[in-house]
Amino acid sequence: MSVATVSRTLAGNYPVSEGARARVMAAVESLHYVVNVHAKALSGRVAGPIALVIRDITGPSLAHVAAGVEQEAAARGRLSLVCATHGDPAREDDLVQLMREQHAAAVVLVGGAELNDAYHERMAQYATALDSAGSRLVLVGRPPLPAGLPATIVEYDNRGGAFQASSHLLAAGHRRILFLGAEREINTGVQRRTGHLDAFRAHGVPYAEELDLPGAYTRSSGYVRTRDALRAGVEFTAVFAGTDMVALGALAALREAGLDVPGDVSVVGFDDVPFAADLTPALTTVRVPYEDLGRSAVRLALEREERVAGDDHVVLSTQLVIRQSVRPRP
Repeated sequence: MSVATVSRTLAGNYPVSEGARARVMAAVESLHYVVNVHAKALSGRVAGPIALVIRDITGPSLAHVAAGVEQEAAARGRLSLVCATHGDPAREDDLVQLMREQHAAAVVLVGGAELNDAYHERMAQYATALDSAGSRLVLVGRPPLPAGLPATIVEYDNRGGAFQASSHLLAAGHRRILFLGAEREINTGVQRRTGHLDAFRAHGVPYAEELDLPGAYTRSSGYVRTRDALRAGVEFTAVFAGTDMVALGALAALREAGLDVPGDVSVVGFDDVPFAADLTPALTTVRVPYEDLGRSAVRLALEREERVAGDDHVVLSTQLVIRQSVRPRP
């Protein structure tokens, strides 16, 4: 059979007789033939995949971003590729270049990052390199880039969410609130701390710097920071943990010290990961729309040519979810 007939049969975009189609498909099955996707990509006849690049695929919050990316990509007939950097900038560089070579329609980078010039330089290089290959850089929960760079930004309201959480504790009569934030240079940590401080100013309550304990967003870090504060005799009636995983560690340290939650100490988290509602007591926390972040990243990247200029930066809202881990002060 002619190459043209076989090509038309496989593409399904041109009338072919039933007899010819049957012969071609029989040969495809017997030879286990698959289409050369790279060749189709070069010809512009295949939809490129959506690449998701994250620090760690095991984190509960990032897993929900990945779910949102996959759902939206699948709904649009796109394949999703998930890659982990394990916090290595060199690996991130390699993965972005690999996805560029794979003709990814979009490369979605997720998670907080350090606020410095090196970060902005790297992201600017990513954005221009991907744009030159017909792809799109999407930053989710990362510091935005200067206007004019070919990138899509999807953020969520860290500052507003932290303001809600701290205001809830202050309205309940708490004044000595242990704040377990992130390292100061991480953008999400900076934004959450700013919202925390905003709440104290709004309520006219003096801020005690000795209650501000930065650290990693991990369960073990939350445990150690809370345990050390208790051992040092630091007085506090509430804990605002920068993430629900940090809150989990804080709860363990409080119980180990014989303290009741919320009877002795109230606790608030941030993220609203699935286990937050199943803790004892159920954790009051700030809900981040992680799946919506993933879906928005794909939608905005693929629909960018249909939108007016300036619509490539969105901020999704966060919401305080009140459960049983906060009790008003007498």
